[in-house]
Amino acid sequence: MAEPTPRRNEPRLRPAPLIFEPAEAAADPEHFFDLESIEDPRALLARATELTQAFRAAADRAVEFQAIAAAQLADPRRFDRLTAADIADRAEWTEDYAKKMVEFGRDLMRGNSEGRTSADPV
Repeated sequence: MAEPTPRRNEPRLRPAPLIFEPAEAAADPEHFFDLESIEDPRALLARATELTQAFRAAADRAVEFQAIAAAQLADPRRFDRLTAADIADRAEWTEDYAKKMVEFGRDLMRGNSEGRTSADPV
């Protein structure tokens, strides 16, 4: 399971590095971060687990940035602010989810992420 998103005053855990693959390796659908070449099941499990945790951490962080952007776009002080429906349309969300993301983003910007166990606002 992914680590909970740390509060603002806690240091973030650094996941395993995601090493970018050369274009020719990425073009091969059977090639995925060189996992197919690992023969030892223990090593394969360890590396696949590292990648899983890294992708989860990256996804959680990206969701936080989405929420902050949504909150900024919905800010009533902006002359060009967007409605929840507009934000939902741009991000391919439902309007209800956009509203939750705006609130989550506002919480993050205020530093109020206490009590949240993941970056997902739902």
